[in-house]
Amino acid sequence: MAKSKDIETENSGKAVVKNEKKKKADKNKKPNIFIRMGRKIKETFLELKRVTWPTPLQALKATGVVIGIVLIFLVITTAVNYGFSALLQLLTDLGTK
Repeated sequence: MAKSKDIETENSGKAVVKNEKKKKADKNKKPNIFIRMGRKIKETFLELKRVTWPTPLQALKATGVVIGIVLIFLVITTAVNYGFSALLQLLTDLGTK
């Protein structure tokens, strides 16, 4: 009787080892591309639910700030361009006289 219990214990121990090896092999194997894409899309939508979206007033203020900064840089760039253009015109007029 004792021998049969020992054999059962050994067999169940081997079965556990085989199951662990199989689980490790399954973890190393990548699922197909469609499953991975589906998981990524699901994670993306879950993350978008956690985002704190700005109120319309905050969005309008931020848009105004961006437009203001763009206009400032537009004026600066235009002034520098005009200055270089005038300098080039002055230099070319000097060479022709």
